[in-house]
Amino acid sequence: MNKPSPHSLPLENASILLTGGTGSFGKAFVRTVLSRYPGIKRLVVFSRDELKQFEMAQQFPTAKYKAMRYFIGDVRDEARLRRAIEGIDIVVHAAALKQVPTAEYNPFECIKTNVLGAQNIIEACLDSNVRRVVALSTDKAAAPINLYGATKLCSDKLFVAANNIKGARDIRFSVVRYGNVMGSRGSVIPFFLEKRKTGVLPITDPTMTRFNISLQEGVEMVLWSIVNAWGGEILVPKIPSYRITDLAQAIGPECAHPVVGVRPGEKIHEEMITASDSLNTVDLGRYYAILPGGADYTQLEYCKQHKCQLMPAGFCYNSGTNEHFLTVAELRQLINEHVQSSGDADPGRDSRSPLLRELAPVA
Repeated sequence: MNKPSPHSLPLENASILLTGGTGSFGKAFVRTVLSRYPGIKRLVVFSRDELKQFEMAQQFPTAKYKAMRYFIGDVRDEARLRRAIEGIDIVVHAAALKQVPTAEYNPFECIKTNVLGAQNIIEACLDSNVRRVVALSTDKAAAPINLYGATKLCSDKLFVAANNIKGARDIRFSVVRYGNVMGSRGSVIPFFLEKRKTGVLPITDPTMTRFNISLQEGVEMVLWSIVNAWGGEILVPKIPSYRITDLAQAIGPECAHPVVGVRPGEKIHEEMITASDSLNTVDLGRYYAILPGGADYTQLEYCKQHKCQLMPAGFCYNSGTNEHFLTVAELRQLINEHVQSSGDADPGRDSRSPLLRELAPVA
């Protein structure tokens, strides 16, 4: 099979649109792209919150970064999307409603953004000259038990299937799926850091485990997918796990750790690849890839090109059975290194809070 060279789409001269661009991932992605690809043609932040865009424009002003653009818009609005996507080469889709309790209480609002919004992205990209689309997913999309996970599974299916209707267009749709991003807004680490002030860190279940990935690792995975994906893959990183009790010990060893029970729709262990996916999963080294059924390439062709191997039947990837668990000392060190102001444009400035500076590595 004659696949295009992975270098046929240089990022240096590309135009990129990032939906949900004012979030934790978006800020890290923008900072990385601007520093690594100074010749980037355009980098469009597309989101619906004018205040967050204003604040982000103070960190990445258009006067200093000539490629930067800020578009107000909602992925629910297909007409606005089509306007924003004109002249874009690469779309990174990070916009979503992500809070599990919010999705349970407002189910159709979540469906409008996460499912209908995904289809709007697909339609707009197919009708333009976009060449690469990478959609961000979540561990909750694997064997979902809550509405948020179900909408992201549906979104994943839409992006994978979009490759079936691209016709002769030079466009590839792929998905990246990962678990908790260390320090992202709304995640457990910032929550624990704030609750530490009260002397109480509530534990949902003492056996609970989570995967852990840094914002930068997530950014690198998306950049890898832009260059290397063939279309239709769901890419999953090989990352460590941690126990929720170890995280509480790393952040607030002097605090009380009462068990408060699991929230509705919450899993004890995160799962990113189910046993049912094992027959289509390959090991790429840094990542796993769940390959699509009915693609215009075979598993053999994919493995030959990427020098990878098919995983054994029954393989699954679960935070509770993961081979690599972070220790309390490693967790504390990672918090000090990665949990900071993700939008800080000055990498030389210590943007961590005073509370974080108190967390010296444990012996």
